[in-house]
Amino acid sequence: MMLKENYTLSNGVEIPKLGLGTWMIDDADVTQAVVDAVKIGYRHIDTAQAYANERGVGEGIRACGVNREDLFITTKLAAEIKSYEEAVSSIDQSLKTMGLDYIDMMIIHSPQPWMDFGDEDRHFEGNREAWRALEEAYNAGKLRAIGLSNFQKEDLDNILSSCTVKPMVNQILAHISNTPADLIEYTQEKGILVEAYSPIAHGELLKNQKVVELAEKYDVSVPQLSIRYDLQIGLLPLPKTANPEHMKNNAEVDFVISEEDMEFLKNIEGIKDYGEASMMPVFGGKLK
Repeated sequence: MMLKENYTLSNGVEIPKLGLGTWMIDDADVTQAVVDAVKIGYRHIDTAQAYANERGVGEGIRACGVNREDLFITTKLAAEIKSYEEAVSSIDQSLKTMGLDYIDMMIIHSPQPWMDFGDEDRHFEGNREAWRALEEAYNAGKLRAIGLSNFQKEDLDNILSSCTVKPMVNQILAHISNTPADLIEYTQEKGILVEAYSPIAHGELLKNQKVVELAEKYDVSVPQLSIRYDLQIGLLPLPKTANPEHMKNNAEVDFVISEEDMEFLKNIEGIKDYGEASMMPVFGGKLK
């Protein structure tokens, strides 16, 4: 059962191979989503300061009936925080908002503030400052692991060149039709686990006839095929849903996609439009 399998991070901490993403789940609804997920067998929950649902996730952790140490909780330092002082304060705020003594992993949400996403300025110095605050919180035992999100090769190198604690993950957009192979390979070579958000391309893969046909061949759903695809290239998928049926379906991925079909999926034409999410910077939009 996939929900019982773990990856081991570079510092020896175990992290469940499949997590529940909570992006765009309201704070009022996320508590129940966490409780439902844990009941199904999930032990890995992914949130962020930017999602404005950390409080509800914390409530779900207390209400789910499973010991805190048996759960793996990730949150993200807001992309706009690019100074040491702000990062220190923000890390403590997440602990307070969630009502937790420690967070299993905290990651920098983006190398660039969302308003500047895709611009030339990579905010190298600000990212080193934010990283220093994460290292400090990690060494103090407030965080069991630290990492990055949306970091490209140059952004990774910036942290690796100055850090005292190496990043343990890089969480990126990676799904069928959008698999940044060079970045994934480079990250993995550095001993950094790659996590995949939006593994079903924000639902857009459900509309892709070639993907639908291949899912039918394996007698699985498109989300199951998409999640299995990420797992087979060594990634940690974080499908987002508040629907218990979908949570259950997403976790039933104990099948193997053939090498031939994996090659086919790697080379499917990329998605041009992410529907309602297209305005988001990570999907190619630009915040004004």
